[in-house]
Amino acid sequence: MEALSGTLLVGRSFEPMRGRVVIEDGQIERIEETETTSTDIILPAFVNAHTHLGDSVAKEAAVGLSLDEAVAPPDSLKHRRLAAADRSDLVSAMRRTFRFMERTGTVSCLDFRESGAAGAHALREAAASVSLDPFIFGSGKQSVLDVADGYGASGANDGYFTEQRAACRKRDVPFAIHAGEPDATDIHPALDLEPNLLVHMVHAEQDHLQRVTEQSVPVAVCPRANTVLDVGTPPVRELLDHTTVALGTDNVMLNPPSMFREMAYTVKQFDVTAREVLRMATTAGADIAGLDCGVIAPGRRAALLVLDGDSDNLTGSVDPVQAVVRRATESDVKRVLV
Repeated sequence: MEALSGTLLVGRSFEPMRGRVVIEDGQIERIEETETTSTDIILPAFVNAHTHLGDSVAKEAAVGLSLDEAVAPPDSLKHRRLAAADRSDLVSAMRRTFRFMERTGTVSCLDFRESGAAGAHALREAAASVSLDPFIFGSGKQSVLDVADGYGASGANDGYFTEQRAACRKRDVPFAIHAGEPDATDIHPALDLEPNLLVHMVHAEQDHLQRVTEQSVPVAVCPRANTVLDVGTPPVRELLDHTTVALGTDNVMLNPPSMFREMAYTVKQFDVTAREVLRMATTAGADIAGLDCGVIAPGRRAALLVLDGDSDNLTGSVDPVQAVVRRATESDVKRVLV
C-alpha cells in the first residue's frame, strides 16, 4: 500500500482537494481529505489521443513542407522515410519516444501505426521495455487486427475502407479515421463509415457537427500539428459543444509528443477552459479507448502524475488546474506512477 499526498485533482471535474490518494495493488483504493504539508499536485496521467510514433525516425525532416509533401500517403517524405528505415533503427527510435512520453506523464497513446502488421509488431516491440501501453490503430489489410487494437484509416479520400470497417465490427474493436484536415471533402464520407473516432476535423462545418452529435462520434484534435502544416485551426469550442473531444500531438516528426505543450497551446489559442483542456488530455482519450485511467477515483487504475507545486516555475500559482494546463512543463514532473 502507498499513499500520495498534496493537492489532488479529483474526479471528472478535477476539483482540487487537499489530502491523499491511497493505492493498493495498482488501483486507487480510496481518496482522503486531510491536512498535509505537501506542495505536490497530483493528477491523472495523460492519454495522448493521436500520435504517429513511426515518425520518430524523421524528426524535423518535414519543416517547411505542406501536408501533402510531409505526410500524405503514399509518396510523402514521411512514407519514404518509413519505407527506407531499418527495422531495428525504427524500433529504437520509437522506444526513445516512448521513454520521453513516459517521463513526461503519458500513460497511453492512441497511435496510428503505418506499415500494416509489421508496423504494429514493431510498435509492440518498442513498447515492451516501458510502462507506457500504446493503443494501436493498425493500417493496411484487415488482418492487421490480429496484432492491433483497432484500425486507423488515413482518410476517406485515400481509398475504400469498407472491408476494414466491417472487420472492426465483427471483432468489436474501434475504427478511427482522419477527416477534415486539408479540407472538408472527406468528412461526410468518413462519417458514412460510422467511425468510433474522427481525427482532426479542422474544417468541420455545422452539418458535419450535427452528424457527429447524431452519431455520437468523439473527435481527437491536434492543434499544434495543424498549425505547423498550415491547414487551419480546428473549431475546438464548437466540437466540445457537440461531442467528446480529446487532445493529441500527432506526428512526432512535426512536434515532440508533449501533452504539456499541447495543453498550453490549446488553452491559450481557443475558447476553452483549463478544466476542459485537462479533460481532453486525460479522461477523454481514456474513455475513447476504454482505458481504466484518466481520472482520480476509487477503483480506477493508479496511473498518476505528480508535479512539484513548489518548483521555481509553479510556486505561487493561485489555481492548481490553471497551473497544470497553462504553466507546467516537463521540468516540474516529480514522479510518474503508472
